[in-house]
Amino acid sequence: MEYRFLGRSGLQVSALSLGSWLTFGKQIEDGTAERLMSVAYEQGVNFFDNAEIYARGQSEIVMGKILHKVNWDRSSYLVSSKVYFGDGGKLPNQTGLNRKHIVEACHAALKRLQVDYLDLFFCHRPDKTTPIEETVRTMNHLIEQGKILYWGTSEWSAQEIMEAHMVARENHLIGPTMEQPQYNLFHREKVENEYSQIYKTVGLGTTIWSPLGSGVLSGKYLDQFPEGTRLSMEGLDWLKERSMNEHKLAQVRQLKNLADDLNVTLPRLAVAWCLKNPNVSTVILGASRPDQLEETLTSLEVVSQLTEEVVERIESIVANKPLPPAF
Repeated sequence: MEYRFLGRSGLQVSALSLGSWLTFGKQIEDGTAERLMSVAYEQGVNFFDNAEIYARGQSEIVMGKILHKVNWDRSSYLVSSKVYFGDGGKLPNQTGLNRKHIVEACHAALKRLQVDYLDLFFCHRPDKTTPIEETVRTMNHLIEQGKILYWGTSEWSAQEIMEAHMVARENHLIGPTMEQPQYNLFHREKVENEYSQIYKTVGLGTTIWSPLGSGVLSGKYLDQFPEGTRLSMEGLDWLKERSMNEHKLAQVRQLKNLADDLNVTLPRLAVAWCLKNPNVSTVILGASRPDQLEETLTSLEVVSQLTEEVVERIESIVANKPLPPAF
């Protein structure tokens, strides 16, 4: 396993990590979740990603039971939660980034995950209804209490991230260390373009999600639509519509041919492509079976095969390289 610094911080995170969205507490049995975490940990993964909204809190409960059972040295792994959407409650203050919900969400995550502190705590989306200073001060307070070690954002704009940093600097508070954006061969704008300057200015780290584009880049949807996948899950029609269309599938077929030429699988190629970006701190892998995870955990071996010529072939297939910002 390769370890990378989380942005400009001194925290080292495994280049590949494991997420629980749509799987833990929902799509897979608890025993499978335990096996996935064990496989990941044995291969050097030290970051396990979660959120209050995942399976309405059940994902964190499942992960917490596993962490309690396996009893790994707490200093050997990182665990995260995210706050914004809540765990199912719709009453006032049960969602958002106001001080009350952030504090209560942190306490709830600690209880569900059965840990004394969260290594990473993300603001899952920006909150237009809460002053940014309130959010920054609350995160800083949780750090001072030792309940979280680093805080960050997920799917925030560069402007919003920089606003948080300006508030933090003006008030001698700790700003966000990392951002968790979607990043894959079909979704590139934020990571490659919008954040391009703030990697340098504030040392932004990234914990990217959906490297396989919700499974489309695994190639499993090329010939038929298999049952039991996340895109077939009830309530995820929006994800299916966003992730799949004939044009994308045609591109995936070409990418599959390229992967075959390199004698690697398409999932390994897609993950390796994400890993090649120096501004990616860690790639969060998702899996519903141990064999899927064992496959993508070998993606680091493929990075060296992504020569300039291979990258050019990939670019010619996806044809979506973001234009550099004009200054």
